[in-house]
Amino acid sequence: MKNKVNKKWIIQIVTASFITSVVFNFASSEILGNAGYITAFIALAFFVGLGIVFDIVGVAVTSATPAPFHSMASHRERGAAEALSLLKNAEKVASICNDVVGDISSIVSGSTSAIIVTSLMDDLSSDNILIQLGVSGAVAAVTIGGKALGKTMAMNNSTSIVLFVGKIVSIKSRFARKKRGK
Repeated sequence: MKNKVNKKWIIQIVTASFITSVVFNFASSEILGNAGYITAFIALAFFVGLGIVFDIVGVAVTSATPAPFHSMASHRERGAAEALSLLKNAEKVASICNDVVGDISSIVSGSTSAIIVTSLMDDLSSDNILIQLGVSGAVAAVTIGGKALGKTMAMNNSTSIVLFVGKIVSIKSRFARKKRGK
């Protein structure tokens, strides 16, 4: 039996990746335009953290089982129906979380760290490679370490993480319904 390639999904994910990348890079450029080091490091921490959080969600969705959510949904617990929908679409959710947001966040954090290094080297009138190696090494270590810790956390707490995301989706859906009703 051949697996059918969903061409529509591939086009959607490529388009989402392009748009997300443009938005993240634009935001990074705008933030870093005339920013000081504190703002630049906050932006860098934001992009690293965003990648880690979305990686956690992607892993949790792929490792959670639907049984507890069926029970919660039957008791009308907020977010349970949305959590079931996330699990039903786990492949797509994981692709968006891990690949689109997670990978793009890593790319943007790399370019953000390069901008920080360039500013540091200009301000210090230095071309010392140790500055570049130190910053890029620290960013890589924090990103990889954070994702490794996050994966363990996601697998051990997948039900609570997916339910939490389901609750966020339910709140977003409720606001969207209210907005359409007006």
